Amino acid sequence: MKEIVIISGKGGTGKTSITATLAVLAGKNAVIADCDVDAADMHLLLKPVVEKSENFFSGVIAKIDKDKCINCGICAGVCRFKAVPIVNGKYIINTLNCEGCGYCEKVCPVNAINMHEQDVGDWYISKTRIGNTLVHAKLGIAAENSGKLVAKVKNESKKIAERENKKYIIIDGSPGIGCPVVSSLSGANYVVLVTEPSLSGLHDLKRVHELVKKFNLKAGCIINKSDINLNVTNKIIQFLKDESIKHIASLPYDENFTKAMTVGETIVEYDHSELKDLLVECWEIVKQEVN
Repeated sequence: MKEIVIISGKGGTGKTSITATLAVLAGKNAVIADCDVDAADMHLLLKPVVEKSENFFSGVIAKIDKDKCINCGICAGVCRFKAVPIVNGKYIINTLNCEGCGYCEKVCPVNAINMHEQDVGDWYISKTRIGNTLVHAKLGIAAENSGKLVAKVKNESKKIAERENKKYIIIDGSPGIGCPVVSSLSGANYVVLVTEPSLSGLHDLKRVHELVKKFNLKAGCIINKSDINLNVTNKIIQFLKDESIKHIASLPYDENFTKAMTVGETIVEYDHSELKDLLVECWEIVKQEVN
C-alpha cells in the first residue's frame, strides 16, 4: 500500500480537481482521503454517500457552573486571553477566546470551572459514485486542531486500505505549509506538487518544496494551466530540474476543466481531448514513481 499526497503551495491551482481525477483513474484500487479539512470540497466531484459519521473531539475549553460561581472575578483576572468577560453581572467563557490552558480552573476558589473536551468537527466514511471509499471531514466554524483532524482522516484511511488490501491511498492535502499540510505529509510515499505559472505560484511551490525536503520525500510536479504564462512556466521547469523534482506534466489551460466541475464530473469523464490523455499519463507516471 502506497500513500500519495497531492498538495500545492497556494489555493486555486487545480489541486483538488486533479486529485479527484486521479481518484477516478485509480478506481477501486484506492482509498481516497480528503485532508483539506478546513475547506473540504472533494465531495462536490465524487458525490459520496455517507456510511459512517462521528464527532471529532480535540482540545479542551473552560465552562463555568453558574450555580457554583460566586462572581469573585479571580478567573477573569488571571486569563491572558480575555476569555472570561462579565455579561449581565455574571462571568462567562468566551469560547472563541479560550485557549484551554486551564489556569482559571486551578485558581477558582469554589471549583466552579471545569475543562471540557471540544467538539471541533465531524469525520465521515463514505462510498463515492465511482465505487471507492472516501474518508473526509468537516472542521467546525472557527475551530482549531485541523492538524489532528487530518491525522484522524489519514489513520482511518490507512485502516481501510490495509483491511481491504488496496494498492493506494490518494490524499488531497491542504494548500500552504501549515499544520494540516505537515500532518498530510507524515508517512507519505510520494508527493505530487500542483502549481500554476504565476509569480505567487512559483514562490509558493518553492516554499512547499522546502517542507517536502524536510520530510525527505520523493516528489513530482504537475504544472497546471502551463500555457498562460510561458515565461514563468520555463522558470518552474528550471526549478524542478535544479531540485531534482520529477516534471510529471504541463497541462494546458482548457475551459472544459471548469465545465466538467460545473456538472460534477472530472475532466477524464467529461472530455476526450488532449487534456484527458495527459492526465491518464500523469497517473501512469505517478504509479511508476511510487512503485
